[in-house]
Amino acid sequence: MRHGSRIDPPNRFEKTHRETDLEHLDGDEQYARELEQRRIEYLSDSSRSIVSENQSPDVPFRYSLNPYRGCAHGCSYCYARPGHEYLGFNAGLDFETRIVVKHDAPALLREFLARDQWRPEPITFSGVTDCYQPAERQFRLTRQCLEVALRCRQPVSIITKNALVARDLDLLGPLAASGLVHVFLSITTLDAELARDLEPRTSIPAARLRAISLLAEAGVPVGVMVAPIIPGLNDCQVPAVLQAAKDAGAAAANYVLLRLPLTVEPVFREWLERTQPLKVERVLGRVRQTRDGKLNSSAWGQRMRGTGELAEQIRGMFLAFRRKVGLDNPLPPLRCDLFQPPKAPSGQLRLF
Repeated sequence: MRHGSRIDPPNRFEKTHRETDLEHLDGDEQYARELEQRRIEYLSDSSRSIVSENQSPDVPFRYSLNPYRGCAHGCSYCYARPGHEYLGFNAGLDFETRIVVKHDAPALLREFLARDQWRPEPITFSGVTDCYQPAERQFRLTRQCLEVALRCRQPVSIITKNALVARDLDLLGPLAASGLVHVFLSITTLDAELARDLEPRTSIPAARLRAISLLAEAGVPVGVMVAPIIPGLNDCQVPAVLQAAKDAGAAAANYVLLRLPLTVEPVFREWLERTQPLKVERVLGRVRQTRDGKLNSSAWGQRMRGTGELAEQIRGMFLAFRRKVGLDNPLPPLRCDLFQPPKAPSGQLRLF
């Protein structure tokens, strides 16, 4: 089993940190392999809410739904890694192998939509970890939430790196026919070998392009996210990714520049040194050029796009090629006027 991280960085909320003393195990290759190939654990989540409200001006949605916490995709750059520390885990191997599952997500979504104060707005699946990560094959929580959305005519937007989204075409098609769904596939590279290192348990690029084709053929508005663009690593591949996405049927495109907040930095640095040793200085140097000499910036208006000449060159290049291939128009707006509140468990209709 491949991992994006091979470290257990300290949890920033804990006063003590344990490290395995491997000196007396020198030469024990089997034990070393077990450490590097940690099995995935699924842990139950008892949260009583499922829809989160976002107030960041950098994020283009207000409400999001996350059926899972942690992500087995194992992307070394994932900005969601530090969130695992709130659970008492670490942002390295724990984030990839200790997946928290919100088994009650469909029921909680139904309860949320039944609230008298709910005024329908699009809900994004997912704002943090991938809603179609490998756990979804087993637990099918994203699918069940889509079933709730379809019954209630609730508009949703989906972003994923996994071609598994095409499994749910029987739900996405009817949602799209009513103007109730958008889907964005995230593609960082067309290089299958680089993708295997960078995003070890996501779908290969060809499979994601195939998913775009299937969605487009079914009438589902679909776009591509080139996210993240990593200066010095995959920025040169942006034109090819945009062209391939357009050829597959995508109708829109956007991007996010690499972010390395908090514990993401040591995880990404370890990955870079291990898998791209000849590119370490170039990549980190160029990242600093887009972050005022640092490896990260959390300032509003900067964290998604960066600052400085190189960041502007990347932005200009992306916009130019997006326009050239015809991906510079937004997807059609989602409809909120068709919403139908779910019935009470008794089956009785609401008066208002």
